[in-house]
Formats: sequence, C-alpha cells, structure tokens
Amino acid sequence: MPALTRLLFLALALTAAGCGKGMSDPIPHPPSNPFDPGLGGNGGYGSGSGGGGAGVPTGPPMCDTTLRRCAHEFAYGPKTLNGHEKTVTLIGDWRTDSWTNGEPATFDGTKWVVTVPVPWSTAVTYKLHVTYDNGAADGYVPDPGNPTQVDDGFGGKNSVYAGTTCDSWTCASTQIACAQAPLAAGSFDWRDAVIYWAFVDRFVDGDSANNMPISDGKLTGTAANWQGGDWKGLTGKITDGYFTALGVNALWITVPMDNSETVGQGDDGQWYTGYHGYWPRDLTKTESRFGSDTELKALVAAAHAAGIKVIVDYAMNHVHKDSPTYTAHMNDGWFNPLMQAGQACVCGTGACQYDGAYAKSCWFRDYLPDFNFNNVDARNFSVGNALMWIKTYGFDGFRLDAVKHIEVSWLTDLRAKLLTDVEAVSKQHVYLVGETFTGDRNVIKGFISPCTQLDGQFDFPLRAQLVQNVVMRQGKMSDLVTFMDSNTSFYGVSVMSTFLGNHDVPRTVHFGEDTPLWSDVWANGKDRNWSNTPGQPASASAYERLAVGFALLWTNRGAPMIYYGDEIGLAGAGDPDNRRMMPWNAAGYSAAQTALLAKVKKLGLLRAAHPSLRRGDRTTLSYGDDTWVYRMIDGVDRVYVAVNRSDSAKTVTGLPAGTLNDQMTGEALTGPSLTVPARSARVLTQ
Repeated sequence: MPALTRLLFLALALTAAGCGKGMSDPIPHPPSNPFDPGLGGNGGYGSGSGGGGAGVPTGPPMCDTTLRRCAHEFAYGPKTLNGHEKTVTLIGDWRTDSWTNGEPATFDGTKWVVTVPVPWSTAVTYKLHVTYDNGAADGYVPDPGNPTQVDDGFGGKNSVYAGTTCDSWTCASTQIACAQAPLAAGSFDWRDAVIYWAFVDRFVDGDSANNMPISDGKLTGTAANWQGGDWKGLTGKITDGYFTALGVNALWITVPMDNSETVGQGDDGQWYTGYHGYWPRDLTKTESRFGSDTELKALVAAAHAAGIKVIVDYAMNHVHKDSPTYTAHMNDGWFNPLMQAGQACVCGTGACQYDGAYAKSCWFRDYLPDFNFNNVDARNFSVGNALMWIKTYGFDGFRLDAVKHIEVSWLTDLRAKLLTDVEAVSKQHVYLVGETFTGDRNVIKGFISPCTQLDGQFDFPLRAQLVQNVVMRQGKMSDLVTFMDSNTSFYGVSVMSTFLGNHDVPRTVHFGEDTPLWSDVWANGKDRNWSNTPGQPASASAYERLAVGFALLWTNRGAPMIYYGDEIGLAGAGDPDNRRMMPWNAAGYSAAQTALLAKVKKLGLLRAAHPSLRRGDRTTLSYGDDTWVYRMIDGVDRVYVAVNRSDSAKTVTGLPAGTLNDQMTGEALTGPSLTVPARSARVLTQ
C-alpha cells in the first residue's frame, strides 16, 4: 500500500518587532495594551480547565479543537470473516504516519476491533490490511460495515468515517515532524529542550589573547565595549558540566560572524561597539574576539559530546555599512535605500515606524543597511550564507533576529533548503525560533509553521503575564490561569520558547523586589542603564519570587530559556547594564543567590525525569488569589504542582488523597490539601 503522508503541523504565524541589539540597535515598543487587543489588560481569554475560587474543576485537558482527539472503535466482522484471518490492521489518515504505521486490531471472539484517537469533528479516510494463515495474499479492503467509500487512487476503495466530537478527549502530540524530511528514530525532540542564552562576550574570558576592546573617546566606560568573553571560555563551562547540572540541553550563542571595528551612536546619544554581534561585517568570517574557526568547531563538538544542541543567533535583516557585501551591492537593489518617505528612514522615526509601510525597509540605525529580500539575488545570497554557517559548524538551529522586519519569502526559502540540504542528510530537525518583541499573540503567530517557516517564537506575552502576576504580584493568580489555558494551543503544533528575562529587558530579579524597581512589566529599564544602576537585591524574597517563576515555566510545555545570570538573580537595568559580565566566584554569591541556583538545578533534573513536564497536558485542580494547583500528565507519568506567590504560607486543595512527595524539598506530605510555604512551589509525585 503506497504511503499517503500529511504534514504534522498547523500553519500558524509569526511576525513582530524587535531587534535585540539594545540602544545601538533599538527595539520597538510593545503595543499600548501589551496583551491581545480588545481582551483586557490582564489577557483574559476564554475559559480554561479551571473554575473560579478554590473549586476543583473537572473535564478533559485544555487544548484547541485542532488538537483534540476522540476515542473511536473500528470493527471488522463478524459476517465478512472466513476464519483464516491472521492479523487485521487499521490504516488511514487519523494521524501523520497511520497509512504506513497502522494500529493492529484484536479478535474479541466474533470480530476484530481496534480503538484509535480520531481528530475532532474531522472525517477519517481508512481501510483494513488483512493477512491470512492459509497462504492467501494480503488484502487491503474497505470497511464492509461502512457504505461510505471513495476511490483510493489505485483502483480500489477507501472507507470514510464522518468524524465525531466527544465529552472526554485527549490532546494530540505537538512533536514537530515534516513529511518532506523524515527524522531518524530517536532524533532529538525539541519539546524536550531547555535553552541557555550564553551571551558570549559577557560569559567567560577563556583566552585573554583575543581581548581587543575598542579605544575610542566617545565610549562611556566599558559597559558597551568588548569585555573579553569567548568561545574557549564557553567551551570550558560545557566540559566542566555547568550546563548539564542545570538540566540545559541547548545553548543559544551570540551571532558568530565578524563584526564592525567602529563605534556607533544609539538613540540615547551613547556610543556602542558591536560586542553583541548584531553589526555583521564580513558574513563569511568568524569574529576574532570570540576566537578562531577551530575554536568554534571545538565548542560545537564539546556541546554535542555533552548531549547539548547549539542554536546560533543569526541577524539576517542587515549588515554594517563597513560590510564588503554592502560595498559591492549598495547600488544594485540588494539593499533598501536609507532615504525613504522623504527622510532618513531609521526605524522608529517619523514615517518609518516599526509597524507600518516601512517596517520591512527601514534601517535600524543609519549605519546598518537593510537587506531588500524582494531582490531574489540578495535573498538567495543571504539564505545561502545561513546554510553555509549551519553546514560548516554543525549548528542545530537558528535564533532568528527581528523576524517582523524581513520578507516571509526569506523564511520559506530557508526552511525549504534546510529540509532538502540538511535534514534529509542529518535526519535531525533544525529548530528555527524567532524574535518578535510584542505582546500581540496574533502577530507572533503569523510566521509559525514548523515545516515551512518557524518552529516557534519567544513567548513575550507569556513572559509579561508571568512576571506581572507572579514575580510582581499584580492582579490575581486567576489572571495567569486564564491566560495560560488560552495559550496552551494558541500557536498550534509549535515549540515556543518560554522565558522570564532576556538581553532587551531589565533583569527579572528587580521585578521581584518587595518594591519593584519598575512597575510596568514592559519597562525597558533605560532610566537606570548608565547611571544609578541597581545592585544585587539584599532581600531573599526577590530571588524566591524569581524561583517561583522558573518553577512555572519548568513544569509546563515549551522550551524554557535561561538568560545567562538569571539562575543567580544577576542584577542589571536596561541595555547595556543587563549585559554585565557573568560572575563566576560562587563564594561571592549571597545565600539567596545560592538557594536560587540550587532550585533551578533541581527543576532541570525534574523536567528531564518527567515527560509530563515537557509534553504533558495540564489540568487545573484549584486556585485562589495567590495560589494555583495543577496536574501535568503524559501517559502514566503524572506530576502535581502547587504554587504560592504570597508572602505567607497558604493551604491549597484539590490534590489526590494519600502521600505526596515534594521533589523540590524531599518532604513527604499528605493530600488532598497541604500547605505551600510563602513564595514557593511544590512539585509533587505520588
């Protein structure tokens, strides 16, 4: 029977604003209502699987109808049986590979029966593969008990089941797989990823010989200059087990290519270097301050030996004006002109806003020429360059910068080439995650389609809701419950990366202080980025609130991301202060920092040990103003999570009766109700 395949993905979408470069490459502002338009400031979308107050809701797991599956029994016999049937297998299109990997039926004494999860309210085309014990040839037969049939395209018939809905459903897997490039058995599942954003220049200085700060009187101090971090230092942290101890299995590293040797002025009037990697000059060479070509290959090899994937930052939107690519093509249509709309078209100024008619042609700064990817030659060159980097160095994925500001054709061309030129050979899926700095989920969704565009995006709306409701203690916990229930399947079959902090927002620990340094979760922190910069919070409460935020992300779907230093609550205001050098003297950490690091490590181990925390379905068991109790379940693996954001201990309900073991503390507790200490989360197993 020829294989009939379908893609395992939902065409979702993703655009956005955001450049990720800081003051020298400014990021756009989120919308005035940072959550989806028209739905209220706390993002109250629809009902979830929870009820109000501390009630105990019932019902199936929360997921979109496109992911719901209803159990349906198919039968063969009894009147059509001849007594020589050896096996009967149901094949069809109820899942991606079910034409070639069907479900075997069992004989109940009178007929062959098999129950499979069929898509919600969707017709299923199927037939039966029958083998015999008397030497007769295998048969592929339509269901004799179902008169609705269609031609199978090979001279036979397929049966058609009209579909159904149900009161009790399951949710389909969100594993990414593309029919154009089947993956190897046991290939890495990006739903299992825990990502660490290692900002190379600020992480570890492993070789002082490549320390080459720029000497220019326009620079203010060293905050925006090169500080010496390199690939050799990062490799050392891979081999000494730092990331393994955190449960990290994917590294996101800085743009690796050669950057400009000049300084450039940001929109704050300050001067910057290209230490962040977002001012690419020679697109074919590595950045010498990070190390040699050989050292980059050694980093990837060391990561792979440790079971760690490597995601490389790629800035495809532009080059620096010093780039030989710009010099060669500045007048042949490869780049959008700086002068547009009667002005120097710098993003965020005049008619050239981050949203609108010039969003894909404005320059981030007047020294960063913007590629015109409507030009086929320019697009082919850029896509080819991205492929060169991934093939040469063995990277496992791209973090794609400023997705909103490029043509969709660049993404579709890249994905197509990755499928044919990389995945078809490696049999491993190349993960593409985009950056779209916005609170509008529909904008983020616009470019997500795992087999044609992006696998996922960084979930900025979730970050805002989580920091607001948990770290800052604004609103009620029900706001978070409602939002996360609506978010579960909003992006369809995707792997979104969830996070608390990154390089474009103030360090998250300051939102967790008893009096937060910023009252707006979308604040950029640039009021304190050059002077009056914050120190490490003295109170343990800020670090404990940050740990609760980590616990929520590490016990839910998505690929959670740690921004370097957040595992110890590193201080910092806006860019460049949020990019301080990583402190490696553990003896200098406060007790609160040490405790936070220990919790993040424990969460990493628990996430690795329990598939329900990475892939499972969540069901709310109870919640109050400051608490939330939910169950994560994947097959036989089930974990219960009880969260308390309050500054006092709280009793929670809805848990199963009997002994429950808190995997965070080692305590043996008794359900169905128990106490959760202030500013903490319990991760419980039976």
